[in-house]
Amino acid sequence: MNPVHPSEKPLRMDGFSKLTKEEKLKRICGLFPDASEAEREIRSFWHMDPNIQKQLDEFSENTITNFFFPYGVVPNVVINGRTYTVPMVIEESSVVAAAAKSAKFWSTRGGFQARVVSVEKIGQVHFIWMGRPEKLKALFPELKTQFLAGTRHITGNMEKRGGGILDIQLVDMTHHEPGYYQVKAIFDTCDSMGANFINSCLEEFALILREFMQEAEGLEATEREVTVIMSILSNYTPNCKVECVVECPVEELGTFDGGLSAQEFMRKFSLAVKVAQVDPHRATTHNKGIYNGIDAVVLATGNDFRAVEACGHTYAARDGQYRSLTRMESSEGRFRYVLEVPMALGVVGGLTRLHPMARRSLELLGHPSAQELMMIAATMGMANNFAALKSLVTTGIQKGHMKMHLLNILNHFEATEKEKELAVEYFKHNKVSFNAVRSYLVALREGLIEGSAEKISPEVISDIKLS
Repeated sequence: MNPVHPSEKPLRMDGFSKLTKEEKLKRICGLFPDASEAEREIRSFWHMDPNIQKQLDEFSENTITNFFFPYGVVPNVVINGRTYTVPMVIEESSVVAAAAKSAKFWSTRGGFQARVVSVEKIGQVHFIWMGRPEKLKALFPELKTQFLAGTRHITGNMEKRGGGILDIQLVDMTHHEPGYYQVKAIFDTCDSMGANFINSCLEEFALILREFMQEAEGLEATEREVTVIMSILSNYTPNCKVECVVECPVEELGTFDGGLSAQEFMRKFSLAVKVAQVDPHRATTHNKGIYNGIDAVVLATGNDFRAVEACGHTYAARDGQYRSLTRMESSEGRFRYVLEVPMALGVVGGLTRLHPMARRSLELLGHPSAQELMMIAATMGMANNFAALKSLVTTGIQKGHMKMHLLNILNHFEATEKEKELAVEYFKHNKVSFNAVRSYLVALREGLIEGSAEKISPEVISDIKLS
């Protein structure tokens, strides 16, 4: 009898959240055709320390196990004259290797230069008020004073650390929707990402707004009614921004694969960047390569990569067209490449100290401030982007990427350790592709080739007929 696929079983589970972890696990594993094997495999990813596993379980809801990603490191990353070993959490082949290659390349050319441009974060109270706009604008200075006074119990500790509410503005949005306004607040949250702090302030603003309009002088009865739509921070933080630069005299770039000169490399590299500025299709992939590096650091340090990406992609489309986050500023005789990217990161609060590996990541980085972490993350984005463009305008992206992807392909075909050893040696000198690896393994397993890998002719491999 054929096993029942999970999608063919009844999936409705009323009261699932009220079950214990063991009960949830049993219920979910019952959806698999090999329930016992599924349960064994899922349990195998639990942490050996029950206390740590309990902590991991409490990070989210309905947890039944952990999902592992590789945790790699890139040594010798020189940023503003200081050398870092940077942790990266990512599953994509060649990202860590690309970052390491860029770090090595620029370490002898002045390293990466980074600076935080600003650290402002934004929150909004969205509301409907149907009175005359000039009345609300006239009342707003007094309302702003009450906002600041009424949130002092929330902002006091943040202000002691040098942060807090920087400004509060009234934004008239009635051209989009009748009666629609925003209270827009600008914050500095110091070393925390600040989401909970900002949202707490905004919700207090909403209460103050309602009460104020009930008691304000000179308003009609109909003008005392305020409908608060929502109070929430914005993940678009265009003024919480970091800049990263690599530069050197053109001749110091050296020569490249295929005998490409430094001048020709800079010309092709500049054109590749221009393409990403004018073509959204290329810009999307260009920026994705930047976030290969940024996201890996954000994940490793327990920060919110979804917020960071959403912000960056919005910023890339700020003029109405999606564009590259990088730009060339080269002049005659000098190569200068710039990444400008907004992001809001924290080193206190959230998972930054609760997650054991996030805590270790920050320790490995030397306990950076939030601004320093922003510079580190942006640097790894620049490192991966530079490595990708360097490959694209010289040898092509697949040569290096597929070399790093080789082990994944070999694991896909369940290669033995001996087969991996031979394959790695063979593909040092030959082009890697899914079909080439498959053909090579077929040749080994069927005895069509013998001897050490370097003596196997590529023509022999390519001539193998696959069923």
